[in-house]
Amino acid sequence: AKPAAAPGTPASAAAADAADGTPSSGASIRRRFLEFYEARAHSRLPSASLIPEDPTVLLTIAGMLQFKPVFLGQVPRSVARATTTQKCVRTNDIENVGVTKRHHTFFEMLGNFSFGDYFKEDAVRWAWELATVEYGLPKERVWVSVYEDDDEALRLWRDVVGVDERRIQRLGAKDNFWASGATGPCGPCTEMYYDFTPEKGTEGADLEDDERFIEFYNVVFMQYNRTEAGELVPLENPNIDTGMGLERMAQILQEVPNNYETDLIFPIIQRAAELGELDYHALGEREQRLLRVVGDHTRAVTYLISDGVAASNVGRGYVVRRLIRRVVRCARQLGIPSETSVLPQVAQVAIDMSAECCPAVKENAERVLNELEREEAKFNFTLERGDKRLAEMIDAAKADGGDATISGADAFLLYDTYGFPVEITEEAAAEAGAGVDLEGFRAEMEAAQARSKAAHAAVSLDMGGPLAALAEELGATPFLGYDHELAPHAAAVTAIVAGGGPARG
Repeated sequence: AKPAAAPGTPASAAAADAADGTPSSGASIRRRFLEFYEARAHSRLPSASLIPEDPTVLLTIAGMLQFKPVFLGQVPRSVARATTTQKCVRTNDIENVGVTKRHHTFFEMLGNFSFGDYFKEDAVRWAWELATVEYGLPKERVWVSVYEDDDEALRLWRDVVGVDERRIQRLGAKDNFWASGATGPCGPCTEMYYDFTPEKGTEGADLEDDERFIEFYNVVFMQYNRTEAGELVPLENPNIDTGMGLERMAQILQEVPNNYETDLIFPIIQRAAELGELDYHALGEREQRLLRVVGDHTRAVTYLISDGVAASNVGRGYVVRRLIRRVVRCARQLGIPSETSVLPQVAQVAIDMSAECCPAVKENAERVLNELEREEAKFNFTLERGDKRLAEMIDAAKADGGDATISGADAFLLYDTYGFPVEITEEAAAEAGAGVDLEGFRAEMEAAQARSKAAHAAVSLDMGGPLAALAEELGATPFLGYDHELAPHAAAVTAIVAGGGPARG
């Protein structure tokens, strides 16, 4: 193994390939993967947008998503073999971001795909060659899992590749069988793991031990079609669908403690730390976690906005708004003053690093930075008062005894008045040992939506004449919302409409 990088220097330590020729920088790992499969007749295809064409999926969550119609037989293949680096966003376990070593909202998935062309043996041989030759991983540190009934995959790993059978484990469907849904193409998969502590031996090893192992490559053998009756019918032309986490391989090759301290994310973290005059490696776990959240979420919102997602209160826009507000709140908790516009400055680092993943990000930089600046300013206006109100609610909930729960009405007040996504309220409450009545919150939300619809339906349409006349007489009102806080500016009532016409004094 190579000497470990000095603390705080992952970016510089990974600036070039190692002396023995193995890749160490994130950019080099990406490039070498794609070139490896191009040399084996794969067509390099661009990353799909984070806004998927599949209407059943909110965001692009995997490298195979753009090829799903091909796998399902809905469209003919355009190439027999493909390789990609796919930008992905997942938010189903956002509470683990910054806490574990390798949970992210945004990540890059490197993949190689066969559409009815090569199958198990080539996929297994090439995965092993890529890992142990191209990337130089010591063979004795690589473990493999196979589906419990997949004797062929086990034989290939043991007899063709030469993996010691003591480092091959059979796992059940939960870990090693992939399906696109209740019916349709599916099949067993095999996964490759890196062992950080091989001195512990093979006896009793648990691949779920995140301190010892990291799964870095998943190869799906899409060989069956599952019918509505649950029967597995062999496909006439089986496919290969793989995924290698770029950030995970970077952690392994750069020999850093977690994905966040690789050169793919750490420069963003360093910029955020500089804004608060902080030294990441001198901080405690809580502050480091906050900076890791900033680094991760900044990448996510940068790429989402570049792909056309604007912050809002619904759908994909709500994902962007929630992530932005988490970043802003983390920055304030780190002591970065509210006068400092954090997101545009840290996002610029993400933009500067984006070219090889998605060239369009630099082209869209101005729009990305403007959106981030507006959203941060909007949340800053209510954040301090909202945080104070949230602390009061937590104290009151804990003082009441019992299960210390913030009411649905209070959670809705934070959402409606102070712009706090309920997930932020839930996280803050959990940190203080309290909970949130989410069912009550949803009831308050539904009641507010019903009131809004009722108010809209009750608007009188016969006021158009008087209102139109006044609008023409008074002229346009300049909008100051993005540039000024409301409190310092005086407002004047220029007219009142009552009883179907203008009221006269």
